[in-house]
Parts: sequence; structure tokens; C-alpha cells
Amino acid sequence: MTIHLLRMAARVESVAKLKQLQAERLIQSAAENKSELYTYTRNIPKRMDELIDDGSIYWVIKKYIKVRQRILGIERHTNEEGRAYCAIQIDPELKQVVARRQKAFQGWRYLKPEDIPTDLHPSHSKVTNLPSALADELRELGLI
Repeated sequence: MTIHLLRMAARVESVAKLKQLQAERLIQSAAENKSELYTYTRNIPKRMDELIDDGSIYWVIKKYIKVRQRILGIERHTNEEGRAYCAIQIDPELKQVVARRQKAFQGWRYLKPEDIPTDLHPSHSKVTNLPSALADELRELGLI
């Protein structure tokens, strides 16, 4: 069964900022002759096989789940101090989802398939001229 991760995008104010930070990270990786994009976490998921089986990371930005990225692989590493950590390889393509409010938490959480927000399709883009915070609030109220 496929499961997903829910993760806070710390110090990220918008989807555009997340995209910019990840683009910079990819440029850094290219300078080191690598082409993969990773996100890192202290805790290693115990359900790795289910995450790699078409799972995604759903990013919480400013109290809303707004975007997701497919998980391509998970690697275990050890830092210089001997502590284990997890490197999660993610697809650089950001897929926007219908925003849904999310309470704050630390680290990451598993997200069951029945709890995931749907992908944002072009038909949802009729509110592109609204500020994103207002559009998110209207979606939460079921008005758009």
C-alpha cells in the first residue's frame, strides 16, 4: 500500500520560494557532479517500501498543504558525528494540490492515501488573480 509523507517547509513563505531553494540546491549538486535532489531528515521512515511505491512528500507552506513531490528513493547515511540520518530523493517537479489547512507539527508525518489533497488541475486556476492566501481561505470554506 502506498503511503505519503507530510512535511513542514520551514522558513518557506511560498511555493515559488520552495522552487527557488530547490533549484539552487540542484545547481549546487551539479557542481559536485550529481543531478539528484534530496531532502534530509533525522528520523528514518520505517515504512520505506511503502513510500518508494509511488509515494510523495506533501509540503506544508504557511499552514497549508500546497504542493507535492514524488519520492524517488530513500537512503540511510551517517554524519561525521556518527548519527544516522535519512536522505529522501525527490522529483524536482513540484505538483500543486488543492490547498488544505494543516496544524503545525515537528519533523514529518505519514499521510494515508485517503487523507491526501487532490492535485490542482487547470480547471481550478480560475482564481489565479486572487492572492493565494485568500484563494486558500475560500477553498477551505468550500466557496471555490
